Amino acid sequence: MYKYIILFFLCLNYAYSQNNIMLDSTLLTARVVDNSLMIPWEILWGPDDHIWVTERRGRIIRIDPVTKVKKTILNIESRIADAGEGEPGMLGMVLHPNFANTPKVYFVYNYGVAGTIKERLVSWDWNGDTLQNEVTLLDNVPGGNIHDGSRLLITSDNKILMTTGDTGSSNLSQNLGSVNGKILRLNLDGSIPSDNPLPNSYVYSFGHRNPQGLCYGANNSIIYSSEHGAQQSDELNLIKPNRNYGWPNVQGACNTTTEMNFCNANNVVPPLKEWTPCVAVNDLVYYNHPAIPEFKNTLLMAVLGGFVLRPRLSVLSLSPDGLQVTGEKEYLKDLGRIRDICINPHNGAIFIVNNGDSYPGSGPNSLIEYRNLQYLPNSTTNPVSKDNSVKVFPNPVTNNSPVLINLFEDLIGGSIELLSINGNLFQSQKITDRQMTIYPKVPSSGVYILKFSNNSTLLYKKLVIH
Repeated sequence: MYKYIILFFLCLNYAYSQNNIMLDSTLLTARVVDNSLMIPWEILWGPDDHIWVTERRGRIIRIDPVTKVKKTILNIESRIADAGEGEPGMLGMVLHPNFANTPKVYFVYNYGVAGTIKERLVSWDWNGDTLQNEVTLLDNVPGGNIHDGSRLLITSDNKILMTTGDTGSSNLSQNLGSVNGKILRLNLDGSIPSDNPLPNSYVYSFGHRNPQGLCYGANNSIIYSSEHGAQQSDELNLIKPNRNYGWPNVQGACNTTTEMNFCNANNVVPPLKEWTPCVAVNDLVYYNHPAIPEFKNTLLMAVLGGFVLRPRLSVLSLSPDGLQVTGEKEYLKDLGRIRDICINPHNGAIFIVNNGDSYPGSGPNSLIEYRNLQYLPNSTTNPVSKDNSVKVFPNPVTNNSPVLINLFEDLIGGSIELLSINGNLFQSQKITDRQMTIYPKVPSSGVYILKFSNNSTLLYKKLVIH
């Protein structure tokens, strides 16, 4: 069983603590992969089992998540508008879906022309060591100091979806002659697909303010997008072709007389969920890996913090059909502004990057893995399957009161440990029977961890102590 040390570091006088996450019955152990990235914007798990990162200043970094070795494989800082100091910079990225045979990388960046900011979508070829052979797919997209989008998704039919912001000019979002405030759809060579909703137009959906999250759901028929609102109504939207999402005439749901009139006249799609005041929602990934049962059929959403200063990882539970948000849980509220998330498809670990503690972001920043160490990929005797055989009650419990624990036979001879969420040990005792009683004694109330282990099994249970 791998063991990790939880690391702590101080960044720009702001203490970021890489705490473990204790879910209902799953402990996610934190491991710092890198703490020197400079305002990362996109992170992707590549088919080469490396993490690919765009930094807003104009670099693409490739990181081995096991050895932590990283390399800058592209540096175009000299082209980046405002040197990546504000919202413009190197932004969304996606890899070709058949990367082994077509090793192309697609990304968006902002550049300056005669005192104005523009945006372009490009592709580069990966030669196994660096990126080369830039091809411009879409150019001269109006950019701005704010609201530049721009998240990318390659769809199952090999089209690129690209989000664009309204650049602070909200009237552009309803203007079908403009590519701003839209989700665009392109062929992989940058041409306009013949089956786009509007003839000779990149526009796929419109009425957007600044969408910065884009992902598929449980299947390739559902596309979700998260979108920044103004002072109110950050949104989670279900994206449909040739549909209007309301901005600037509608914020969030259609719930005023003026908004309802506009929605009825323009076939506006209401959000699945909204947040008021704004929390600055960012990228999304769909999670359905068996490694973290509590996250099955959820959207993991990066949250920067917004007006209410509550940066976090939001876990959005979905209905079985994916058409409703049934709940939200919040984690990692002490990492600063969380920008993006990716998933290791093999062991189900999630990776988080942050952007400092204040707008528009500052570095250096951290890339942190959160992994269920109980989950063993490709194992037919995964210890996590035995988790329901351990019962702890009462829970919650009063400090120094008895806790009865029912165990399974294989754990006899092992040990019970009472730990803080950060791994500090308070108590330990040997397991001598299938039914044990412990008297937890801790310095303060809160959430603690019961660890059950022997040579072949490792299990965790959450214990709340008052």
